[in-house]
Amino acid sequence: MTMDIREIIAQFESHSHWIETIGEQGEKLGLDEIDLRNMELSQYPLDQAYITACTLDGMDLNNKNISSSLLCSSSFRSANLEGADFGKSNVSYVDFTNTSIKGARLADSECFETVFVKADLSNANLVAGLFDETDFRNAVLLNADIRLATFERVLLNGTILTGVRGIEEAFIKSINIGTPEKPIILVKEEALEWMQNKALNT
Repeated sequence: MTMDIREIIAQFESHSHWIETIGEQGEKLGLDEIDLRNMELSQYPLDQAYITACTLDGMDLNNKNISSSLLCSSSFRSANLEGADFGKSNVSYVDFTNTSIKGARLADSECFETVFVKADLSNANLVAGLFDETDFRNAVLLNADIRLATFERVLLNGTILTGVRGIEEAFIKSINIGTPEKPIILVKEEALEWMQNKALNT
């Protein structure tokens, strides 16, 4: 979709006004298939927004509040998202490949087929997140908190799980320690035991 940058900025400003007035004025942000890489977004709120199939690769959005947003199919490849808040957001089909998400909050988020390949989620808050066919291959989940999170058909080949917290309180239904092409599926107790052993590795 082609959109003039002034039009995009106007939408961000309207969304800011919408949040400030609790929906009384302005309009909720709704962007689809927009390349935002050349925009400076630090001054605009990104929470409670619809930002679908948009490109935000390489952007610096550390400590940004992106909670309660719909971000499906957007791309954040190689972005800086340290400390960002994705709580209660839908990040299904989002590409976080090679992204720094250290200390980020993904609590209560929906992550269907979300890609975290080679992403750094050290100390991330994944509490009560829904992870279904989520791809964590070669990602770093050092000391991440997964209490009450649901893991189903999650890819964990090469994932660093050292110090992961809350495994016993998570809902580990099934994991894939192989590849999408050649899956090695572990279910329930077997999957739980495998993750517990990985968490103890130093």
